[in-house]
Amino acid sequence: MKPFLLITSRADDTLVYPEVNSYRKLTGLTGEGELAWLRAEQSEIAGIDLAEYSGIILAGSPFTVSNSDAQKTATELRVEREFAALLDGVVALDYPFLGICYGVGTLGKHQGAVVSNTNGEDIQVITVQLTAAGEADPLFAGVSTVFDAYVGHKEALLAAPAHFSVLASGENCPVQAFKVGQNVYATQFHPELEPETFKQRIYAYRDHGYFDPATIDDLLAQIAAADVVASQRVLKNFVRLYAT
Repeated sequence: MKPFLLITSRADDTLVYPEVNSYRKLTGLTGEGELAWLRAEQSEIAGIDLAEYSGIILAGSPFTVSNSDAQKTATELRVEREFAALLDGVVALDYPFLGICYGVGTLGKHQGAVVSNTNGEDIQVITVQLTAAGEADPLFAGVSTVFDAYVGHKEALLAAPAHFSVLASGENCPVQAFKVGQNVYATQFHPELEPETFKQRIYAYRDHGYFDPATIDDLLAQIAAADVVASQRVLKNFVRLYAT
């Protein structure tokens, strides 16, 4: 089998290593060479040969697409340019791609959608509702029509362009998952997170505007009590669909 490629962009090792381990576990790609890893904040994305991989998974990020260029570091601007070039090839080839959270903004912007902070959500557990298209889509095979998932994002799609297939929605964020073509996906919710991994991220980002720090104890209790197994199934489905 060709490996899948995971692309991350978190500079904090205490967050990114548990994140990668969570992706390995929940995708089932735990064998030697099954999941390649590229850190976009450290290495150039340019030059990736899509033919070498079964598919690409783009992880969440502290980067924010909808910020002005003046608010972004040189690294963030470089990463955005390189992702845009990568997505040129991904979309043209209808290549297997799954973008998580940051992937919504990145793919959305690339495809002409308006990305803004209008539909952002504090870190929390939400209820996700599959659309009719989502119920029929193989990425959500075995997933109940309504399920719980972890979210936490400052930006989201304001609306989905006509050529997007919206697969899932939420009360406060209408586009929780979408597809471009047949094989290019993005989810706003986080299927890769487990309670302990999310707890680490909550502590790390407690002063970054993702939630009111005064509510952290209640938030941690909510995270620990949630059943998000259905949302995690998306990762194994993606691997099952595209492993070559």
